[in-house]
Amino acid sequence: MQLPSDGDQSGRTLGPEEVARLAAVIERGTLNSTRGVEVDEFERGFADWLGTGHAVACASGSAAVHVCIQTLGLRAGDEIITTPITDMGALTPILYEGGIPVFADVDPKTLNVTAETVAAQLTARTKAIIVTHLFGLPCEFDAILALAKEHDLPIIEDCAQAYGATWRGQKVGTFGTLAAFSLQQGKHITTGEGGIATTNDPILARRLFLAVNKAWGYGDAKPDHYFPALNYRLSELQGAVANAQLPKLNDVIAKRRAVAAALREQLTDVAGLDLPGDTEHATHTWWKFAFGVDADVIDGGAVELGGRMRAAGVACAPRYVQKPAFECELFQDWSKSSVTAMPLAHSPRRDGPMPPFSRADYPGAVAGLERVVVLPINERYTDAHIAHVASVIRESVGALARA
Repeated sequence: MQLPSDGDQSGRTLGPEEVARLAAVIERGTLNSTRGVEVDEFERGFADWLGTGHAVACASGSAAVHVCIQTLGLRAGDEIITTPITDMGALTPILYEGGIPVFADVDPKTLNVTAETVAAQLTARTKAIIVTHLFGLPCEFDAILALAKEHDLPIIEDCAQAYGATWRGQKVGTFGTLAAFSLQQGKHITTGEGGIATTNDPILARRLFLAVNKAWGYGDAKPDHYFPALNYRLSELQGAVANAQLPKLNDVIAKRRAVAAALREQLTDVAGLDLPGDTEHATHTWWKFAFGVDADVIDGGAVELGGRMRAAGVACAPRYVQKPAFECELFQDWSKSSVTAMPLAHSPRRDGPMPPFSRADYPGAVAGLERVVVLPINERYTDAHIAHVASVIRESVGALARA
Protein backbone atom coordinates (compact mmCIF):
# COMPACT_ATOMS: atom_id res chain seq x y z
CA MET A 1 0.00 0.00 0.00
CA GLN A 2 1.25 3.46 -0.92
CA LEU A 3 1.23 5.67 2.19
CA PRO A 4 0.64 9.44 2.13
CA SER A 5 3.92 11.36 2.30
CA ASP A 6 4.44 14.87 3.60
CA GLY A 7 7.04 15.19 0.85
CA ASP A 8 4.35 15.63 -1.79
CA GLN A 9 0.67 16.34 -2.34
CA SER A 10 -0.43 12.96 -1.03
CA GLY A 11 0.27 13.96 2.57
CA ARG A 12 -0.20 17.72 2.48
CA THR A 13 -3.19 20.05 2.64
CA LEU A 14 -2.05 22.21 -0.28
CA GLY A 15 -4.88 23.02 -2.66
CA PRO A 16 -6.89 25.69 -4.48
CA GLU A 17 -6.67 28.14 -1.57
CA GLU A 18 -2.89 28.34 -1.95
CA VAL A 19 -3.14 28.59 -5.74
CA ALA A 20 -5.59 31.50 -5.51
CA ARG A 21 -3.38 33.36 -3.04
CA LEU A 22 -0.32 32.83 -5.23
CA ALA A 23 -2.14 34.00 -8.34
CA ALA A 24 -3.16 37.21 -6.57
CA VAL A 25 0.47 37.92 -5.61
CA ILE A 26 1.65 37.31 -9.18
CA GLU A 27 -1.05 39.62 -10.51
CA ARG A 28 0.01 42.36 -8.09
CA GLY A 29 3.63 41.87 -9.15
CA THR A 30 5.11 42.63 -5.73
CA LEU A 31 7.03 39.57 -4.61
CA ASN A 32 9.17 40.98 -1.80
CA SER A 33 7.70 41.39 1.66
CA THR A 34 9.10 44.86 2.36
CA ARG A 35 6.50 46.27 -0.03
CA GLY A 36 3.93 43.49 0.06
CA VAL A 37 0.95 42.56 2.23
CA GLU A 38 0.95 38.76 2.56
CA VAL A 39 3.79 38.36 5.06
CA ASP A 40 2.42 41.14 7.27
CA GLU A 41 -0.99 39.47 7.25
CA PHE A 42 0.52 36.10 8.12
CA GLU A 43 2.52 37.53 11.00
CA ARG A 44 -0.59 39.09 12.53
CA GLY A 45 -2.63 35.93 11.97
CA PHE A 46 -0.03 33.64 13.46
CA ALA A 47 0.40 35.81 16.53
CA ASP A 48 -3.37 35.70 17.03
CA TRP A 49 -3.45 31.91 16.58
CA LEU A 50 -0.61 31.34 19.02
CA GLY A 51 -1.75 33.93 21.54
CA THR A 52 1.44 35.96 21.60
CA GLY A 53 2.15 39.62 21.14
CA HIS A 54 4.43 39.52 18.13
CA ALA A 55 5.38 37.17 15.28
CA VAL A 56 8.12 37.79 12.73
CA ALA A 57 8.29 35.55 9.66
CA CYS A 58 11.67 34.56 8.24
CA ALA A 59 13.38 32.34 5.71
CA SER A 60 13.61 29.06 7.64
CA GLY A 61 13.26 27.43 11.02
CA SER A 62 17.03 27.77 11.41
CA ALA A 63 16.71 31.48 10.70
CA ALA A 64 13.97 31.70 13.34
CA VAL A 65 16.31 30.16 15.91
CA HIS A 66 19.13 32.43 14.76
CA VAL A 67 17.22 35.67 15.12
CA CYS A 68 15.91 34.61 18.53
CA ILE A 69 19.48 34.04 19.66
CA GLN A 70 20.56 37.31 18.09
CA THR A 71 18.18 39.26 20.33
CA LEU A 72 20.17 38.06 23.36
CA GLY A 73 23.29 40.02 22.43
CA LEU A 74 25.78 37.24 23.17
CA ARG A 75 29.43 37.93 23.90
CA ALA A 76 32.14 35.63 22.59
CA GLY A 77 32.26 32.45 24.66
CA ASP A 78 28.81 32.84 26.22
CA GLU A 79 27.02 29.52 26.61
CA ILE A 80 23.52 28.44 25.63
CA ILE A 81 22.23 25.14 26.99
CA THR A 82 20.45 23.05 24.39
CA THR A 83 19.78 19.45 23.39
CA PRO A 84 22.05 17.02 21.52
CA ILE A 85 18.98 15.54 19.79
CA THR A 86 18.07 18.26 17.32
CA ASP A 87 18.63 19.53 13.82
CA MET A 88 22.00 21.17 13.25
CA GLY A 89 20.17 24.26 12.07
CA ALA A 90 19.17 24.87 15.69
CA LEU A 91 22.79 24.68 16.88
CA THR A 92 25.00 26.50 14.38
CA PRO A 93 23.20 29.84 14.96
CA ILE A 94 24.65 29.80 18.49
CA LEU A 95 28.14 29.54 17.02
CA TYR A 96 27.51 32.24 14.45
CA GLU A 97 26.61 34.62 17.29
CA GLY A 98 29.86 33.84 19.09
CA GLY A 99 28.26 31.48 21.60
CA ILE A 100 28.94 27.89 22.58
CA PRO A 101 26.23 25.21 22.48
CA VAL A 102 26.33 23.29 25.75
CA PHE A 103 24.43 20.03 25.61
CA ALA A 104 22.07 18.82 28.31
CA ASP A 105 21.23 15.13 28.39
CA VAL A 106 17.71 14.00 27.58
CA ASP A 107 15.07 11.69 28.98
CA PRO A 108 15.70 8.43 27.06
CA LYS A 109 11.96 7.88 26.61
CA THR A 110 10.90 11.31 25.27
CA LEU A 111 14.33 12.52 24.05
CA ASN A 112 13.49 15.89 25.63
CA VAL A 113 15.76 17.74 28.05
CA THR A 114 14.72 17.92 31.70
CA ALA A 115 15.28 20.43 34.49
CA GLU A 116 17.79 18.05 36.07
CA THR A 117 19.87 17.65 32.91
CA VAL A 118 19.80 21.40 32.22
CA ALA A 119 20.82 22.21 35.80
CA ALA A 120 23.83 19.90 35.48
CA GLN A 121 25.20 22.12 32.67
CA LEU A 122 24.74 25.55 34.26
CA THR A 123 27.85 27.68 34.59
CA ALA A 124 28.60 31.33 35.21
CA ARG A 125 28.75 31.72 31.42
CA THR A 126 25.23 30.38 30.75
CA LYS A 127 23.12 33.06 29.05
CA ALA A 128 20.02 31.17 27.90
CA ILE A 129 18.28 27.80 27.62
CA ILE A 130 16.83 26.40 24.39
CA VAL A 131 13.97 23.99 25.07
CA THR A 132 13.04 21.75 22.14
CA HIS A 133 9.61 20.09 22.16
CA LEU A 134 10.69 17.07 20.15
CA PHE A 135 8.28 15.29 17.78
CA GLY A 136 5.40 17.48 19.09
CA LEU A 137 5.56 16.50 22.78
CA PRO A 138 6.21 19.36 25.23
CA CYS A 139 9.04 19.10 27.70
CA GLU A 140 8.13 18.65 31.36
CA PHE A 141 7.96 22.39 31.69
CA ASP A 142 7.17 23.35 35.29
CA ALA A 143 10.59 22.51 36.68
CA ILE A 144 12.40 23.98 33.66
CA LEU A 145 10.54 27.27 34.03
CA ALA A 146 11.31 27.35 37.74
CA LEU A 147 15.00 26.69 37.06
CA ALA A 148 15.18 29.46 34.46
CA LYS A 149 13.48 31.89 36.83
CA GLU A 150 15.82 30.95 39.68
CA HIS A 151 18.86 31.72 37.54
CA ASP A 152 17.30 34.65 35.65
CA LEU A 153 17.82 32.98 32.28
CA PRO A 154 15.71 33.52 29.16
CA ILE A 155 14.16 30.47 27.51
CA ILE A 156 13.94 30.06 23.75
CA GLU A 157 11.32 27.47 22.85
CA ASP A 158 12.08 25.48 19.70
CA CYS A 159 8.54 24.66 18.55
CA ALA A 160 9.44 23.62 15.01
CA GLN A 161 7.77 20.24 15.54
CA ALA A 162 5.16 21.24 18.11
CA TYR A 163 2.48 23.47 16.59
CA GLY A 164 -0.49 23.56 18.93
CA ALA A 165 1.04 21.31 21.59
CA THR A 166 0.01 22.39 25.08
CA TRP A 167 1.37 22.30 28.61
CA ARG A 168 -1.35 22.60 31.26
CA GLY A 169 -3.71 23.75 28.52
CA GLN A 170 -1.47 26.58 27.26
CA LYS A 171 0.20 26.44 23.86
CA VAL A 172 3.93 25.91 23.77
CA GLY A 173 5.66 28.93 22.32
CA THR A 174 4.00 31.20 24.87
CA PHE A 175 6.02 30.20 27.95
CA GLY A 176 9.53 31.30 27.03
CA THR A 177 11.02 34.69 26.33
CA LEU A 178 11.12 33.82 22.62
CA ALA A 179 10.00 30.94 20.41
CA ALA A 180 10.90 29.61 16.98
CA PHE A 181 8.71 27.69 14.53
CA SER A 182 9.44 26.10 11.16
CA LEU A 183 7.44 26.16 7.91
CA GLN A 184 9.61 23.50 6.24
CA GLN A 185 8.03 20.92 3.92
CA GLY A 186 7.19 18.34 6.58
CA LYS A 187 5.88 20.58 9.34
CA HIS A 188 2.22 20.94 10.37
CA ILE A 189 1.88 23.84 7.93
CA THR A 190 4.39 24.54 5.20
CA THR A 191 5.71 27.07 2.73
CA GLY A 192 8.46 24.69 1.60
CA GLU A 193 11.00 26.60 3.65
CA GLY A 194 10.24 29.31 6.18
CA GLY A 195 10.10 30.12 9.84
CA ILE A 196 8.47 32.27 12.50
CA ALA A 197 9.99 33.89 15.58
CA THR A 198 7.64 35.03 18.33
CA THR A 199 7.75 36.98 21.59
CA ASN A 200 5.56 38.98 23.93
CA ASP A 201 8.29 41.58 24.49
CA PRO A 202 7.96 44.59 22.13
CA ILE A 203 11.64 45.45 22.49
CA LEU A 204 12.69 41.96 21.49
CA ALA A 205 10.11 42.00 18.69
CA ARG A 206 11.76 45.09 17.28
CA ARG A 207 15.13 43.35 17.37
CA LEU A 208 13.67 40.26 15.69
CA PHE A 209 12.35 42.47 12.89
CA LEU A 210 15.75 44.08 12.46
CA ALA A 211 17.56 40.73 12.55
CA VAL A 212 15.44 39.49 9.64
CA ASN A 213 16.10 42.68 7.65
CA LYS A 214 19.90 43.11 7.74
CA ALA A 215 19.36 45.28 10.85
CA TRP A 216 18.13 48.07 8.60
CA GLY A 217 15.69 50.34 10.43
CA TYR A 218 12.80 50.43 7.95
CA GLY A 219 10.50 53.29 8.90
CA ASP A 220 13.00 55.02 11.20
CA ALA A 221 13.64 58.74 10.84
CA LYS A 222 17.32 58.07 10.16
CA PRO A 223 17.60 54.37 9.36
CA ASP A 224 20.92 52.61 9.51
CA HIS A 225 22.33 49.08 9.80
CA TYR A 226 22.43 48.86 13.59
CA PHE A 227 24.23 45.53 14.05
CA PRO A 228 25.49 42.63 11.89
CA ALA A 229 22.50 40.77 10.47
CA LEU A 230 21.43 38.89 7.37
CA ASN A 231 18.56 39.04 4.90
CA TYR A 232 16.26 36.39 6.34
CA ARG A 233 13.03 37.68 4.82
CA LEU A 234 10.15 35.50 3.71
CA SER A 235 8.88 36.31 0.20
CA GLU A 236 5.32 37.33 -0.62
CA LEU A 237 4.89 34.04 -2.47
CA GLN A 238 5.68 32.12 0.69
CA GLY A 239 3.52 34.50 2.71
CA ALA A 240 0.60 33.78 0.38
CA VAL A 241 0.96 30.03 0.91
CA ALA A 242 1.29 30.57 4.66
CA ASN A 243 -1.92 32.60 4.76
CA ALA A 244 -3.77 29.79 2.99
CA GLN A 245 -2.22 27.18 5.28
CA LEU A 246 -2.91 28.89 8.60
CA PRO A 247 -6.73 28.39 8.63
CA LYS A 248 -6.11 24.66 8.10
CA LEU A 249 -3.73 24.31 11.05
CA ASN A 250 -6.19 23.40 13.79
CA ASP A 251 -7.75 20.71 11.59
CA VAL A 252 -4.31 19.34 10.69
CA ILE A 253 -3.46 19.05 14.39
CA ALA A 254 -6.77 17.38 15.19
CA LYS A 255 -6.35 14.86 12.37
CA ARG A 256 -2.80 14.01 13.36
CA ARG A 257 -3.93 13.46 16.93
CA ALA A 258 -6.68 11.15 15.68
CA VAL A 259 -4.25 9.19 13.48
CA ALA A 260 -1.81 8.78 16.36
CA ALA A 261 -4.55 7.71 18.76
CA ALA A 262 -5.82 5.07 16.32
CA LEU A 263 -2.32 3.76 15.63
CA ARG A 264 -1.56 3.62 19.33
CA GLU A 265 -4.81 1.71 19.98
CA GLN A 266 -3.96 -0.90 17.33
CA LEU A 267 -0.46 -1.44 18.77
CA THR A 268 -1.16 -1.24 22.48
CA ASP A 269 -0.95 -5.01 23.02
CA VAL A 270 2.30 -5.53 21.10
CA ALA A 271 5.00 -6.57 23.55
CA GLY A 272 8.30 -4.71 23.36
CA LEU A 273 6.94 -1.39 22.11
CA ASP A 274 6.91 1.78 24.20
CA LEU A 275 4.21 3.88 22.55
CA PRO A 276 4.19 7.69 22.76
CA GLY A 277 1.19 9.75 23.85
CA ASP A 278 -0.04 12.64 25.93
CA THR A 279 1.37 12.99 29.43
CA GLU A 280 -0.34 14.20 32.58
CA HIS A 281 0.02 17.88 31.71
CA ALA A 282 0.97 17.81 28.01
CA THR A 283 -0.87 17.29 24.75
CA HIS A 284 1.12 15.83 21.87
CA THR A 285 0.60 17.18 18.33
CA TRP A 286 2.53 14.56 16.41
CA TRP A 287 5.09 15.85 13.99
CA LYS A 288 6.15 12.20 13.96
CA PHE A 289 5.13 9.03 15.81
CA ALA A 290 8.35 8.14 17.67
CA PHE A 291 8.11 4.89 19.59
CA GLY A 292 10.58 2.95 21.71
CA VAL A 293 11.71 -0.61 21.04
CA ASP A 294 12.85 -2.93 23.82
CA ALA A 295 15.79 -4.94 22.46
CA ASP A 296 15.36 -7.46 25.27
CA VAL A 297 11.98 -8.38 23.77
CA ILE A 298 12.53 -7.64 20.06
CA ASP A 299 15.69 -9.13 18.60
CA GLY A 300 17.85 -6.46 16.96
CA GLY A 301 15.91 -3.66 18.60
CA ALA A 302 15.01 -0.45 16.79
CA VAL A 303 17.44 -0.89 13.90
CA GLU A 304 16.27 -4.38 12.96
CA LEU A 305 12.60 -3.54 13.40
CA GLY A 306 12.94 -0.35 11.38
CA GLY A 307 14.74 -2.25 8.63
CA ARG A 308 11.91 -4.77 8.36
CA MET A 309 9.32 -1.99 8.31
CA ARG A 310 11.09 -0.23 5.47
CA ALA A 311 11.46 -3.47 3.55
CA ALA A 312 7.67 -3.80 3.81
CA GLY A 313 7.17 -0.30 2.39
CA VAL A 314 6.63 1.63 5.63
CA ALA A 315 9.08 4.52 5.74
CA CYS A 316 10.70 5.14 9.11
CA ALA A 317 13.93 6.32 10.71
CA PRO A 318 15.51 3.98 13.25
CA ARG A 319 17.67 6.03 15.66
CA TYR A 320 16.25 9.30 14.22
CA VAL A 321 19.41 11.47 13.88
CA GLN A 322 21.75 8.47 14.26
CA LYS A 323 24.12 10.14 16.74
CA PRO A 324 24.09 13.00 19.26
CA ALA A 325 24.93 16.35 17.69
CA PHE A 326 28.19 16.69 19.59
CA GLU A 327 29.56 13.70 17.66
CA CYS A 328 29.14 15.47 14.33
CA GLU A 329 32.38 16.49 12.66
CA LEU A 330 32.04 20.21 13.29
CA PHE A 331 32.08 19.60 17.06
CA GLN A 332 34.82 16.95 16.97
CA ASP A 333 37.48 19.41 15.83
CA TRP A 334 36.66 22.96 16.79
CA SER A 335 39.82 24.34 15.20
CA LYS A 336 38.80 23.56 11.61
CA SER A 337 36.50 26.56 11.23
CA SER A 338 36.64 30.07 12.59
CA VAL A 339 32.91 29.80 13.30
CA THR A 340 33.64 27.19 15.99
CA ALA A 341 37.19 28.18 16.96
CA MET A 342 36.53 31.84 17.73
CA PRO A 343 33.84 31.30 20.42
CA LEU A 344 35.97 28.59 21.99
CA ALA A 345 38.96 30.94 22.12
CA HIS A 346 37.01 32.96 24.71
CA SER A 347 35.91 29.95 26.77
CA PRO A 348 37.58 27.92 29.51
CA ARG A 349 36.47 24.81 27.60
CA ARG A 350 39.37 25.36 25.22
CA ASP A 351 41.71 24.21 28.00
CA GLY A 352 39.99 20.86 28.40
CA PRO A 353 40.15 17.76 26.24
CA MET A 354 38.82 17.93 22.71
CA PRO A 355 36.09 17.27 21.83
CA PRO A 356 34.62 18.92 24.92
CA PHE A 357 31.54 16.66 25.02
CA SER A 358 31.66 12.89 25.44
CA ARG A 359 28.88 10.33 25.00
CA ALA A 360 29.81 8.87 28.38
CA ASP A 361 28.20 11.97 29.92
CA TYR A 362 24.98 11.57 27.94
CA PRO A 363 23.51 8.15 28.79
CA GLY A 364 19.96 9.35 28.14
CA ALA A 365 20.73 10.55 24.62
CA VAL A 366 22.69 7.41 23.75
CA ALA A 367 20.03 5.05 25.12
CA GLY A 368 17.18 7.06 23.62
CA LEU A 369 18.62 6.97 20.11
CA GLU A 370 19.36 3.27 20.37
CA ARG A 371 15.74 2.45 21.13
CA VAL A 372 13.71 4.86 18.98
CA VAL A 373 11.97 4.33 15.64
CA VAL A 374 10.54 7.50 14.12
CA LEU A 375 7.47 6.85 11.99
CA PRO A 376 6.16 9.61 9.68
CA ILE A 377 2.44 10.21 9.98
CA ASN A 378 0.36 13.02 8.57
CA GLU A 379 -3.14 14.37 8.32
CA ARG A 380 -3.91 12.43 5.12
CA TYR A 381 -3.75 8.96 6.73
CA THR A 382 -7.00 7.04 6.46
CA ASP A 383 -8.20 4.12 8.57
CA ALA A 384 -6.83 1.79 5.90
CA HIS A 385 -3.40 3.39 6.04
CA ILE A 386 -3.35 3.14 9.83
CA ALA A 387 -4.40 -0.50 9.76
CA HIS A 388 -1.72 -1.29 7.17
CA VAL A 389 1.07 0.37 9.16
CA ALA A 390 -0.05 -1.32 12.37
CA SER A 391 -0.14 -4.68 10.59
CA VAL A 392 3.38 -4.25 9.24
CA ILE A 393 4.72 -3.29 12.66
CA ARG A 394 2.89 -6.16 14.32
CA GLU A 395 4.15 -8.70 11.79
CA SER A 396 7.69 -7.34 11.96
CA VAL A 397 7.71 -7.53 15.75
CA GLY A 398 6.33 -11.06 15.58
CA ALA A 399 9.20 -12.13 13.34
CA LEU A 400 11.73 -10.67 15.77
CA ALA A 401 10.16 -11.56 19.10
CA ARG A 402 12.57 -13.34 21.43
CA ALA A 403 11.41 -16.68 22.81
